[in-house]
Amino acid sequence: MSQPLDAPTEPGGPSTQTGLLEREDTRVDPQLSEPGDHERFAHYVRKEKITESAVTGEPVIALCGKTWIPGRDPNKFPVCPTCKEIYQGLKAPQDGGE
Repeated sequence: MSQPLDAPTEPGGPSTQTGLLEREDTRVDPQLSEPGDHERFAHYVRKEKITESAVTGEPVIALCGKTWIPGRDPNKFPVCPTCKEIYQGLKAPQDGGE
């Protein structure tokens, strides 16, 4: 009669086997995480930069200076007052962008 592969063996002498547990690194880069109200707002960034970030995983920089990797629904948060103030003071883009 054979034993299943994952059945424990009887204790014996010292073992030379090691186990490896793989897991995803979920630490947040401290430069991308700022304390305060920044996390409570949706920020203004050019649409093409958001798309580029989604493809490359690179962080974006909002008008207010916040740097982060987008990953949440901005419609669920109020607009950052600093971004909104800066956006309202901008001229129409000269490069054809929005």
